[in-house]
Amino acid sequence: MAAAGTLHAPLISVRSVTFSYGTGTALEAVSLNVAPGDRIAIIGPNGAGKSTLLKAIMGLITPDRGAITVVGDRRRLGYVAQHEEVDWNFPISVLDAVLMGMWREVGWFRRAGRAQNAKALAALDRVGLAELGQRQVGELSGGQRRRVFIARALAQQADVLLLDEPFSGVDIAAEADLLAVLRRLNDEGITLLLSTHDLELAREQFDKVLALRRKVIAFGQPREVFTREHLTQLYGKRIIAYENGAPAEIFVDEHGCEDHEGHQHL
Repeated sequence: MAAAGTLHAPLISVRSVTFSYGTGTALEAVSLNVAPGDRIAIIGPNGAGKSTLLKAIMGLITPDRGAITVVGDRRRLGYVAQHEEVDWNFPISVLDAVLMGMWREVGWFRRAGRAQNAKALAALDRVGLAELGQRQVGELSGGQRRRVFIARALAQQADVLLLDEPFSGVDIAAEADLLAVLRRLNDEGITLLLSTHDLELAREQFDKVLALRRKVIAFGQPREVFTREHLTQLYGKRIIAYENGAPAEIFVDEHGCEDHEGHQHL
């Protein structure tokens, strides 16, 4: 993957963003910059505001306070939600699923032309699914379906991908395939911002990590974020890690097993 841009002007600027649902505050004074070519993982427990932040950047919700600026316009942003509301039994091909995301170019109730089909096939090729264009989308595996939605974003000419838990619910092989696709896209210049519960993946595969628990706990290179202090603030638990019987580098997984005192052993 390409190195995160640190000398470039921000592509996305989030400034003191606060957002509340009826039950409470989801984001509180959150600020960060996303530079061209960045690959950023957002980590945090359930309810930390990860999905809310992605939706706010996309413009799907409006912050109560603060501002979000995107260079150019939000049409350059491609969003892949954690749970797509799709009827997987509906008889639609993989190619048509990608073309549906190109409605601005194709127009409503109009058949896609040769140029639009070529763009959709090129997007499918970028995610390794060109040979499955005519297959019914419901026949695909979970990991392949995620790649279809990434292709749909790419066909819309998005150069920034915002992905909400893209690895959730896929097996190890599908995760590896999806990660390889994201690496390749980042090498091609696509900026990545995604949420994940997989802390080892965030630490090993991403240039920057945002630790979020309504507020920004830490934001920077993985070695700066993955500290005992930050992870304790993030997960609200005493963290004990062992390697050969001695304290070792810290890893946290909120889905891990806890003892009766609330300690998490990894």
